[in-house]
Amino acid sequence: MPIIETYLNNFLFAFLIVLFVLYVVISVLSAFELRKYIQKNKYTDYKSILRFEIIPSVSIIAPAYNEEKSIVENIKCLLSLYYPKQEVIIVNDGSKDKTLELVIEAFDLIKVDYAFETIIYTKRVRGIYKSRKSEFSSLIVVDKENGGKGDALNAGINISRCDLFMAIDVDSIIEPDAIVKMVKPFIEEEEGRKIIASGGVVRVANSCEINNGRIVKVVYPKNIWAKFQVLEYFRAFTLGRMAWSRINGLLIISGAFGMFDRELVLKIGGYDTTTVGEDLELVVRMRRYMHEVEKKKYRIVFIPDPLCWTEVPSSLNILGKQRNRWTRGAIDTLQKHSKLFFNPKYGRMGMLSYPYWVFFEWLGPIFEFSGLIFFIYVILAGLLNVSTFLMFLALVYSFSILFSFFAVFYESFTYNKYKGSSYLLNLLLFATLEMIIYHPFIVYFSIKGNFDFFILRKRHGWGKMNRVGFKSKKQ
Repeated sequence: MPIIETYLNNFLFAFLIVLFVLYVVISVLSAFELRKYIQKNKYTDYKSILRFEIIPSVSIIAPAYNEEKSIVENIKCLLSLYYPKQEVIIVNDGSKDKTLELVIEAFDLIKVDYAFETIIYTKRVRGIYKSRKSEFSSLIVVDKENGGKGDALNAGINISRCDLFMAIDVDSIIEPDAIVKMVKPFIEEEEGRKIIASGGVVRVANSCEINNGRIVKVVYPKNIWAKFQVLEYFRAFTLGRMAWSRINGLLIISGAFGMFDRELVLKIGGYDTTTVGEDLELVVRMRRYMHEVEKKKYRIVFIPDPLCWTEVPSSLNILGKQRNRWTRGAIDTLQKHSKLFFNPKYGRMGMLSYPYWVFFEWLGPIFEFSGLIFFIYVILAGLLNVSTFLMFLALVYSFSILFSFFAVFYESFTYNKYKGSSYLLNLLLFATLEMIIYHPFIVYFSIKGNFDFFILRKRHGWGKMNRVGFKSKKQ
């Protein structure tokens, strides 16, 4: 085999081995951290926390754009969350459908004069609405010109009057005890180590039964693409983010569900409205600020309880748009903060987290695609060693399945929400099919995201994300 082919073959093999080792380390770290969390919080009385004289106040901020199918149901869910010091801020980001009209009618809203300071620049706020009914007194609805999700969140932060804010997707269903569990790390903050953010597990709500903004029955999705995403979310949250949280190297808190120190976010200028990866970029910038300006120890905490349920794409077309956007957002953030790359000044973020994102989150799919092209070349050139190829394929396939099985195992023996043996068998079956059916599409969407970012210079478009919407029956 020519020298170039030999070097490429060795590089791809070395990359794969490093990836395997990292996944094993991630699994072990996650297992220890999850066990530690369960033991620590097993007998925690969260109701007693709510009786504390001094607890942080929380603003729940949910941007909404063309969400008429589920907006009312989701606002009901947010209003039913019990926490003594909270406000719910819904930001209508220039919706073109009946989102605002439905909310006004459902909650008997009227336009009010509401004083606030524009600390972060946003598109024009057209009006602020409050309800005439006392049971909805904590609800604030902001109507503004369209500026994107980051701009809508910034408007909500300006209007917020609380210590912390919880940024969520308005299409999410939140568990009743979500706020207190997310606030708990801030209350337990150690002297000299500031908690700047907390994130929680997001689970797939497709096919679940919803009633008055609540999950009344967790149902394993019927849609094939949603089934694969259940497995994907198990790995990403139960294993991935849990491990990074243990070493305080977490770089992302899901845009669907995260809690932040409002004062710190205001200091850094809020969300970046020039990127579609505003959730990743915000966390990276917060961490940089703590290193460069505050020069204080800090932590970002991950909560492994399944506290948030969201509707995931149920069609390949919408899934592709979502993953394309995730890829473009990650590349944009990595470029903007390239100073971190193997920079010891930024500790674990610079030496571990950022390089991991570069090599495995961004470049990983590119290496994988390059390996496929190389494989095709080897076949056409008549250089394929069949026995070596089959052994290599068996190794990759087996490791992928074992890693997924491990994620399913931990989910089943900790915070298992799906019931019945049929679900478990179904999920394990999809774990064996993922590499063949689902994963190739995910790699393609990532490659397409790179192409759109670098070649088409498409860096800010979100794409139309149609939703089925939640209903008070099985979907």
